[in-house]
Amino acid sequence: MTAPVFVVDGFGPGHGERFVLDGPEGRHAVSVKRLRPGEDVVLTDGAGRWADCMVLAAEGKDRLVVELGSVAEEPPETPHITVVQALPKGDRGELAVETMTETGVDAVVPWAAARCVTQWRGERGAKALAKWRATAREAGKQSRRVRFPEVADAMTTKQVAALLATADFAAVLHEDRAADSAALATAELPGTGSIVLVVGPEGGVSPEELTAFAAVGARPYRLGPSVLRTSTAGTAATALLMGRTGRWS
Repeated sequence: MTAPVFVVDGFGPGHGERFVLDGPEGRHAVSVKRLRPGEDVVLTDGAGRWADCMVLAAEGKDRLVVELGSVAEEPPETPHITVVQALPKGDRGELAVETMTETGVDAVVPWAAARCVTQWRGERGAKALAKWRATAREAGKQSRRVRFPEVADAMTTKQVAALLATADFAAVLHEDRAADSAALATAELPGTGSIVLVVGPEGGVSPEELTAFAAVGARPYRLGPSVLRTSTAGTAATALLMGRTGRWS
């Protein structure tokens, strides 16, 4: 097993320095993981900076004293992969964020598509966004990442189109067999820069949305002969891109 990962706001310059992990992360380390002196842990700020550490002591129920080892900075991956995720029903949005994070996505953009049954408004929307962000953080820790995906504020179709216009490769995952869609598995992908994928809702991407996205260069692509749910399509597409771009090599 690789060393467990814990998130901190920041830490010092490194080798030999003592650091106290407390609060919720410290409680999880001491009371749930039951870490003991001599065991290894990794501390990260979730933005790429991380340190190998060794446990020196567990104090009470929520304080873990560690010694910092080497401190490193993991650079951003390239090409940078963003998934624009239409809002699914129930907790399937959190499932999508969790599995995309585990797969290696760099950013997730919640999208209020025309055919979304779920709509984020007011306090309910703020709570849902907070859940997506907390899910990305926890999934990042669980999958031993040190650079967690950013979960942006929810976007409208117009805002998504503006994002697609900035991408080096922009694609709309579209399940219509009759549509003029190519296979994502054979698409020409950039070796650097940014890739943005749009995952539509269960009801599909509307003709008006397809037109708006096509106007900024985002073509429709299919994953395969079967139709995936909106909560799994982004993960499948991310995995495909990880392999094709060499990020999993």
